[in-house]
Amino acid sequence: MENLNCILSNFTVKGKITSITPLGNGLINDTYKVETEGDAPDYVLQRINNAIFTDVDMLQHNIDCVTAHIRKKLEAKGENDIDRKVLTFIPEKNTGKTYFLHEGKYWRVSVFIPEAQTFETVNPEYSYYAGKAFGNFEAMLSDIPDTLGETIPDFHNMELRLNQLLEAVHNNKAGRLGKGNVELDEILSDIDFYGEDMCKAEKLHREGKLPKRICHCDTKVNNMMFDKNGDVLCVIDLDTVMPSYVFSDFGDFLRTGANTGEEDDPNLDNVNFDMEIFKAFTKGYLESANCFLTPIEKNNLPYAACLFPFMQAVRFFADYLNGDTYYKIKYPEHNLVRTRAQMKLFHSAMSHLDEMQQYIESL
Repeated sequence: MENLNCILSNFTVKGKITSITPLGNGLINDTYKVETEGDAPDYVLQRINNAIFTDVDMLQHNIDCVTAHIRKKLEAKGENDIDRKVLTFIPEKNTGKTYFLHEGKYWRVSVFIPEAQTFETVNPEYSYYAGKAFGNFEAMLSDIPDTLGETIPDFHNMELRLNQLLEAVHNNKAGRLGKGNVELDEILSDIDFYGEDMCKAEKLHREGKLPKRICHCDTKVNNMMFDKNGDVLCVIDLDTVMPSYVFSDFGDFLRTGANTGEEDDPNLDNVNFDMEIFKAFTKGYLESANCFLTPIEKNNLPYAACLFPFMQAVRFFADYLNGDTYYKIKYPEHNLVRTRAQMKLFHSAMSHLDEMQQYIESL
């Protein structure tokens, strides 16, 4: 067990610490709630996983710029209770940076937001809230003057993901191809058929038609904080905030939120694209983001809804061919089952393209 009190002593926290207990069930970072005595604020202590986020200085620079810009926007609007509507990170005593390196591990501290909660529920109501919150998050950052870096380079680059799959096919490390498995050939053929169309974003960007925005890049319902009245306070979990296409925030939410089944559902009859979730999320998103989106960005939101299950299918299938080296698996065919489910979701979304377009035009 780390000496957490020793680590905390390097930050400019207020009050006497009374307890440090594990917080949440995050898969990436280790998180603790730090309680203090009296009127001093409580805090969140977190170990940053630098195996995934290899440039911690860039990561925290991004977060510092984003939170400072949002705070400035809220102040300009005359918002009240601002400390509960944007995250506040505590500087380290010696350098003033918002992280501390201790024995090869990186730590940070933020102020705990009191009387706030997150939800796991994905239904039309919370999907609308999510759309509005993430659209507003992008809108507030649409004029940020700072230059931010990519904490995970090419995270949502479809061309790169297809090239990684081609490399996996060529290397065939696990020897799963070439054994007369018709299904694997059919999956490859299906991916090849749609591959060029799914790389539209990269092509539009090269042509100067599609800008990169500051996006959250991990748009889940549980990455929002709500007050006790059910109103959204702020967006949290900012590690993946970086330049990307708005398709990242739009499509990534729908890949999980609008899936009527599980990501790895073995029963493909369960897996379909839920248009009610799409409509609710899109309505909220456009209410907030319409002020800065270009026509090309708005017109291609249905493409984004199809892109992300396709991209994830490509990633799962490449990992399956590589011998399951990236994603954790529970059984030998797990990545193949995931691939099937994501391709089913992709085809279901594609079948709703016209309906999605008409709904967006109606808004």
